[in-house]
Amino acid sequence: MLTGLKIAVIGGDARQLEIIRKLTEQQTDIYLVGFDQLDHGFTGAVNLPVSATTGEGVVSTVFSNEEVVLKQEHLDQTPAHCVIFSGISNAYLENIAAQANRKLVKLFERDDIAIYNSIPTVEGTIMLAIQHTDYTIHGSQVAVLGLGRTGMTIARTFAALGANVKVGARSSAHLARITEMGLVPFHTDELKEHVKDIDICINTIPSMILNQTVLSCMTPKTLILDLASRPGGTDFKYAEKQGIKALLAPGLPGIVAPKTAGQILANVLSKLLAELHAEEGK
Repeated sequence: MLTGLKIAVIGGDARQLEIIRKLTEQQTDIYLVGFDQLDHGFTGAVNLPVSATTGEGVVSTVFSNEEVVLKQEHLDQTPAHCVIFSGISNAYLENIAAQANRKLVKLFERDDIAIYNSIPTVEGTIMLAIQHTDYTIHGSQVAVLGLGRTGMTIARTFAALGANVKVGARSSAHLARITEMGLVPFHTDELKEHVKDIDICINTIPSMILNQTVLSCMTPKTLILDLASRPGGTDFKYAEKQGIKALLAPGLPGIVAPKTAGQILANVLSKLLAELHAEEGK
């Protein structure tokens, strides 16, 4: 139990509802900001944002029409031991956390959350592939870019569905792992040679990898599903010019399976809070 621990949840979407439920079960004192349209009987007060801000400090609030802005002065008012948890981060949030001398934990950089999140991510990717093509995944030519925690799950799942999967990576270890998985490896430096005959290109690399040089080698039949965080790794304007359908689709877990995605965050967050609570009690 986390009895007596004071936690603020600032803004967010349906995933935060699962966090709130989990923390309520742990008997914490929860304070909510940006949930005035929520009718679940939750109550609360403020020192823990769970979602990131914009560059101006605005926090996304699905359950409120009011603008919520997180400022350094708010963090300054929290106790010195306050820890800020955020799914992702940016320069603004990192700066105000540093200025307030508060620890910032970026949850989506954790291996456990990223691996768990790869499950709803791949389901959402399959959904998009079905919606935006007129052929089956089975038998299609699929290129997955990146063999990180998400890329590995995507490559394995599309192969299990009968697609002919090749995976682009840079490190020798990843290229060896791709071979071990029974898939076709290629180095990303040779990407333009490997996109000429593909039906679906799934990018997980958060840098401009699908540039004009690469896109000019693709045919208009190719569907690009870019799962990298904004702004993605695709030159979308050039893709459109080439007649290539390219979709930027970050954050699929929160879109296709917010309950599961929220439970993933809630379970990991409650464990981290229990560790912090235990340390404080020593």
